[in-house]
Amino acid sequence: MPLSFLKTDITQLACDAIVNAANTDLRMGRGVCGAIFNKAGVKQLQEACDALAPIKTGEAVMTPGFNLNARCIIHTAGPIYQNHHKIEAQRLLELCYINSLTCALEAGCTTIAFPLISSGIYGYPKEDALKVATTTIQDFLYTHEMDVILVLFDKDTLFNPKHNDLQEYITTHLIHTQHVSDLLETQAFMSETVQLRKSSLKQTIPQLDESFSDTLMRTIDMKGFDDVTVYKRANIDRKLFSKLRKNGYMPSKRTACALCIALELNLDETNELLEKAGYTLSSSLLFDVILMFFINNNNYDIYEINEALFSYDQQLLGR
Repeated sequence: MPLSFLKTDITQLACDAIVNAANTDLRMGRGVCGAIFNKAGVKQLQEACDALAPIKTGEAVMTPGFNLNARCIIHTAGPIYQNHHKIEAQRLLELCYINSLTCALEAGCTTIAFPLISSGIYGYPKEDALKVATTTIQDFLYTHEMDVILVLFDKDTLFNPKHNDLQEYITTHLIHTQHVSDLLETQAFMSETVQLRKSSLKQTIPQLDESFSDTLMRTIDMKGFDDVTVYKRANIDRKLFSKLRKNGYMPSKRTACALCIALELNLDETNELLEKAGYTLSSSLLFDVILMFFINNNNYDIYEINEALFSYDQQLLGR
């Protein structure tokens, strides 16, 4: 999945690169920076950093990962929020992501993990920091192929308060008005149900007038999109989309739903496309109700939808 969210320890990730929210002197600091130094090996990482220091706010440099599971560490110095005007702080934060991603690209990295830069002791408001991160990463991924992980300290930083009405929608529309914390059993049941649907799909396919692939391609043409725009907007990679073009390949539900969002389908159109893959949206499933909320509000920003899904411990749209 090109952009995903995780609540985890960034120092444990096995990927090509992890990003260190560094200071301009590239000295061992607190928080994420300190954790990365300790895990990588303080002495050897500090020696590597000293050879590159100092850097300017917004710049990014690379060192080996040493004892980390990641091959390399990209160090970028985020803005101290109170030291800058809001517009300047935003631009500097954008540069942190752009320069880090560019650095990773030039080093041949295909996977990179970021913390939420400047949102800790540097005081950048978390909601604004998240918006800058997702928007900047999204823009980069429109023109480049890379898997990006945004590692978040807690889910409370994620979902934009302007969508607090989502909880009201869930309470109103989720059958039996189950509380979010009581839905884990429902999600396990959903997983079993999906497997049953897939196992019986071969019997169902001959009765369909049009395959999922044919319906998808026809809908893309009808909506006036090109293939690249669709798979980028759906938060899936080119290889997976190539498989989806082939008759007989059936996507997961979250991939099929991601394509519906990318194509800006209404609820009827969404269910029509999902049916071709053996799925449907149900008011008894939290994942589905969240998706229906955004579709009903004509909000097709897949990253914002994924923020909401992540906040409610649901699978993300995409691969």
